[in-house]
Amino acid sequence: MQPNKIPEFHHPYTAVITSSRGGNIASKLRGYILIDGRKFHFNALAFGRIGGHNVSLNLSKKTLAEVTKMGLDGEKLSLSLQRKLIEGDVILKPKRQGDIDKVTV
Repeated sequence: MQPNKIPEFHHPYTAVITSSRGGNIASKLRGYILIDGRKFHFNALAFGRIGGHNVSLNLSKKTLAEVTKMGLDGEKLSLSLQRKLIEGDVILKPKRQGDIDKVTV
């Protein structure tokens, strides 16, 4: 899929990485996203070498169901979150909750 053809997710949210483990080729990420004050956890495998950077994202079925109940598109959210992770549009290990609350997307 071409980058300019990715469906947009138009609801503001913040992505937070709480832990990262790995090496030069791949990293295992854990974190959460904040949508309307609600926290949804995710796991991801970030890697990049031949072919460029990529992220294998795992949002649970429960998270996708909750997001859908909020009237949002879970598939578009997944694509948007993958893009944020690749581009580094995230908060890394926040020290205080107030630091997250001040972020605007």
